[in-house]
Amino acid sequence: MRHASLGRSTATVTRLSFGAAALGNLFTPVTDEAADQAVQAAWSAGVRSFDTAPHYGLGLSERRLGAALRDRPRDEYTVATKVGRLLVPAPYMGADDLADGFAVPATHRRVRDFSADGVRRSLEASLERLGLDRVDIVHLHDPDEHFAEAIGHAYPALEQLRAEGVVRAIGVGMNQSAMLTRFVRETDIDTVLLAGRYTLLAQGAMADLLPEAARRGVSVIVGGVFNSGVLADPKPGATFDYATAAPELVDRALRMQAVCERHGIPLRAAAVRFALAPTAVASVLIGARSASEITDAADLLHRAVPAALWQELRDAGLLPSHLPFPAAE
Repeated sequence: MRHASLGRSTATVTRLSFGAAALGNLFTPVTDEAADQAVQAAWSAGVRSFDTAPHYGLGLSERRLGAALRDRPRDEYTVATKVGRLLVPAPYMGADDLADGFAVPATHRRVRDFSADGVRRSLEASLERLGLDRVDIVHLHDPDEHFAEAIGHAYPALEQLRAEGVVRAIGVGMNQSAMLTRFVRETDIDTVLLAGRYTLLAQGAMADLLPEAARRGVSVIVGGVFNSGVLADPKPGATFDYATAAPELVDRALRMQAVCERHGIPLRAAAVRFALAPTAVASVLIGARSASEITDAADLLHRAVPAALWQELRDAGLLPSHLPFPAAE
């Protein structure tokens, strides 16, 4: 599988990255065995970049990912984690963490902390959970309502960690493009992780983030390419950004699916390939909770999508004409 460098850093990612949120029991439980099998299947498929965060299952994702990678040569893979949420022990009253999306016991609470000290404390705790002596990439995690503190305190702390050689690349991960664009313009980050804002159904990032990142040499990792479900299996009741999709979005996805079927291509494959087209995009991040899911994602990446499919989507008014055609892998 092809690799790409992140900005001007020495860190690299494969064209497909493994998103480990599901290993933290996102919405429903995953067994330790299934989590390990998913990571091993990703490795067998050529995936060498893995993304996690303390937020995912109150640290469970980090623990499981670290365990699954423990016997792999450390220089052969890239691990990204995130800072901005500290995990603080809390009295366990028998409740679960499903209010925050994870089927784990609520033994900790998340405390937003974008201070320099919070960055270092978060990273130290992540290394302990991962069982690693280093991570390659650290992202500021969802600083939406904390921009001033994040850019004024957390970002300089990350820049210092990079200068010290503690991490190889630094970035920001968010579900919006506007603030990511500000970070690209106002800092010296290497990469951004953009979730759900450059997909077959949502291309707002092409108006700001993607061209700015290309101009400044910042690499973009695109997540959420299925918009949480509607582009994987469009039907009434499907989800868009983790809420029930509006009927007009389901209809649009169904029309796209019909075009794809005429060309013998799954809609999921078109969604993956579409996200890789912009110049600035280095990798597509896909979450998986099983070996079959990540194997399927790797297969989708390598599906040859004919140019005629993209042209038909444009002719039908389903994709704007100014967007780039994906090239064949």
